[in-house]
This record gives sequence, structure tokens and C-alpha cells, in this order.
Amino acid sequence: MIGLVLAAGAGRRLRPYTDTLPKALVPVGPEGDEESLTVLDLTLGNFAAVGLTEVAIVVGYRKEAVYARQAALEAKYGLKITLIDNDKAEEWNNAYSLWCAREVLGRGVILANGDTVHPVSVEETLLAARGNGQKIILALDTVKVLADEEMKVVVGDTGVQKITKLMDPAEATGEYIGVTLIEAEAAEALAEALKTTFERDPDLYYEDGYQQLVNDGFTVDVAPIGDVKWVEIDNHDDLAKGRTIACQY
Repeated sequence: MIGLVLAAGAGRRLRPYTDTLPKALVPVGPEGDEESLTVLDLTLGNFAAVGLTEVAIVVGYRKEAVYARQAALEAKYGLKITLIDNDKAEEWNNAYSLWCAREVLGRGVILANGDTVHPVSVEETLLAARGNGQKIILALDTVKVLADEEMKVVVGDTGVQKITKLMDPAEATGEYIGVTLIEAEAAEALAEALKTTFERDPDLYYEDGYQQLVNDGFTVDVAPIGDVKWVEIDNHDDLAKGRTIACQY
């Protein structure tokens, strides 16, 4: 099993940082410290802490900044890093971005969005949940009070029933936080579902690919992460929250 990070997004709501950097490389340390840790640093540190030795990173927008740091990140975290180019990062949404990594899915991955600040306990929870035939396990926050923007999940007796932002928050079991354990056995079905998804509409999310799997009868499971602090960084308010969280980890 290897780590996989989706880091191709532009993150335009985080300008001026993202004028020159992809969102995954926006500093989440003290404001003004441009050499501080980034979301990518935190995620790579989590992967190394749970024993992963290889990571693939899907890059696109301002990918040269990731290429420039590749060797330093490998040395810092003791990881072998492979970069995968997304040629449509500024045109299409992340269903296509994850499909770009379809070959590494066949090795089994822990997938993390490049904008999610979270503790290593999330990866530990996913790994501990393995072993009962699950093929895809989503990290689920069942504690947070949800609003309209969150990626909401309804869980039933047979796993995930619905995953979408377009849902009444009161109906949801919890929020998908952007971290998934994907076993190698799920790779082919997931790649097909992602392709179906972005061919239907290139603006769709990879979570819509998960919904396609569920619609096709594939079981997608969840692992509640407990009451932990995490944030998806989309804008400057999120970034401020991310800074307060990152310093705790």
C-alpha cells in the first residue's frame, strides 16, 4: 500500500498564495512564515508515520513548484515520491484527477486530498478498520455539525448509500473528510466508475465516482474518525483555522 495525494487544484480563493503555488503547498504555519509546513508536508508526515514508504502525488496547477520540492520532501520524510501529471487540472474537476492515478490504485492506496489538514489518527483509524472484506473505506466525521457546503454521507446497513454536497444536512450520517483507504481489489471498478463520471460531466467530483460505484452495487464502507480537529482549506477563513490546527500536530 502506498500514499496518494490529489494536489492538482488551483485554489483560487486562496490568492495571493495560489498565484504561484498549488493549494497543497500553501503554508499552514504561522502567518508570514513562507518556509513553514504545508498541507502536503503534514500529509506526507502522516503517511510516513503509519509506515508507508512510497507516495504518488497528482499534480497540475503550478506543478513546477511540487517538482522543485520533490527531492527535499523525499529526503525529509523518507519517502519515494512519484509525480503524476493531470493535463486537465485547470479545466476539469477531481474525478478526472483521481482517474489519472488509476495505475497506482492497483497497489492499494491511502488517498488524501491536498487541502485537508488532519492528524495521523485518521490514517491509523482507516488502517485499523481493514480486514473484514472492505474494499473502500471513507474517513467519516460523525461529530461535526453540517451545513450546505460539506461532502455529506448517508450510511445504511450495507455501507454508503449516498455521498454528495447536494443533500439536506439533517439527512446525513456525517461528512467525508477527504481521506480514503482503497484496497487494490477496488482499483479496476473505481477507475471505471471515475471514467463514467467525468465523461458524463467533467465538473464532477471523485466522490460522484464513489456514488457511481454504490449505484452499481459496489459496497463502500466508512470508518468514523471520532472527535478530532481537521479542516478542508478552501478559503482564507479555512486557512486561519488550519493554522490553529496544524500547530497541534
